[in-house]
Amino acid sequence: MDFISSKLQNYVEAHSEDEPELLQKLTKETWQKVLQPRMLSGHYQGRLLSLISKLAHPTSILEIGTYTGYSALSLAEGLSEKGKIHTIDRNEELYDLQRKYFDLSGYGNRIFQYTGDAKKIIPKIDAEFDLVFIDADKISYPRYFELIINKLKPGGLILSDNVLWSGKVIEKLNPKDKDTKVILEYNLLLKNDPRVETVLLPIRDGLTISRKK
Repeated sequence: MDFISSKLQNYVEAHSEDEPELLQKLTKETWQKVLQPRMLSGHYQGRLLSLISKLAHPTSILEIGTYTGYSALSLAEGLSEKGKIHTIDRNEELYDLQRKYFDLSGYGNRIFQYTGDAKKIIPKIDAEFDLVFIDADKISYPRYFELIINKLKPGGLILSDNVLWSGKVIEKLNPKDKDTKVILEYNLLLKNDPRVETVLLPIRDGLTISRKK
């Protein structure tokens, strides 16, 4: 679902930071070789993730949902000198493609990949986080929040993707649509949980920024 016209979106992107060459190559290879390439964060959102990370200057980032590594590389641009990213994805077939671009980026030795169920992996990661990016199975968003909130440092950020869910959040709910139901519940959780303050941005498919108090 397009929330603004394609002409206006083109203007927005043209007047935002340029997409790095490496990420252009990753985008091209993703569209050529990988299923569901629309899952990429893409140029505009990638530049936003990069800028947020640069503002936060995190020492430790957790990403839930690596896909081909575009968002991880965008977030890596803001890492502190000794900062690390822990990124989790279910799809083991994407591991080598991710690693290829991680190593080409210069951040390779600071990006740690995990393959499997994030709900089982997160408790085993011995780290506190300055920034968490959630972009995985929507049905698990509330559970991810509960798993990471106590591992998030005070003042730390949670970025949650796809929270407008193609506009379905304002349409009549289909009782069989479990993903939309959970996204609605998750958005209320972020709005009402006293541990965080939240702003929902109408960027692409919706991106929420939540700050731990």
